[in-house]
Amino acid sequence: MNQKEHTDHLPEAQSGIRGSHIVLMILLTILITVAVTFWFVRTYIYAKDFTPVELNTSEQQVLDTKLKILGYEPTKASTPQVEKGQQETDEQWLRPEAYQESTDQREVNFSERELNAIIANNKDLAKKLALDLSSDLVSARLLVPMDPDFPILGGKTLRVSAGVEMAFENARPKVILKGVSLMGVPIPGAWLGGLKNVDLISEFGDQGGFWSSFAEGVDHIEVHEGQLTIKLKP
Repeated sequence: MNQKEHTDHLPEAQSGIRGSHIVLMILLTILITVAVTFWFVRTYIYAKDFTPVELNTSEQQVLDTKLKILGYEPTKASTPQVEKGQQETDEQWLRPEAYQESTDQREVNFSERELNAIIANNKDLAKKLALDLSSDLVSARLLVPMDPDFPILGGKTLRVSAGVEMAFENARPKVILKGVSLMGVPIPGAWLGGLKNVDLISEFGDQGGFWSSFAEGVDHIEVHEGQLTIKLKP
């Protein structure tokens, strides 16, 4: 092969290599696009229900005791045995007795599992809401079923997450909305009514209503890994 023939053949080979690379890149891009689209749709549009937390017998008894301290009687499945036990409990409670307050009963604490178990007992929230407790932060994950007539997303389930800072500073509780995300995308503060990173108690506590009553009734509040502790005022 002379020098001219070698020179004429080289661009053709190089062109063939470049062409195969382009085809592979296109195929790879298509595969990645399909995979990402499938993941996005499966994760954020067709979201699976959360698995409700189920406590064992001893854990449930501990939780029931805490709820009774707050004046809430846990509800159980309606069966003849349960109804009979409930009737006996009511009869024991309905007895003449002088009123008294215990200082120890003003402080209650709930674990992350207990809070999620309480949610699981609510038919409207079961499998749709999950809470996480970390240092000074309560995080929530919520599944929101869309109305079938809603444009584009009708009949689908959206994933919403939110974070609320809860702590106790300067002899006063503080509750701060850290943010809300829709399908993994943070919602701008302006869309949240300007409440992002705002202490709701400082903002609305002086106006009366819920936040004022809440702040005045709490002596201490603490959130740390997996645990929520609240101490009520006399």
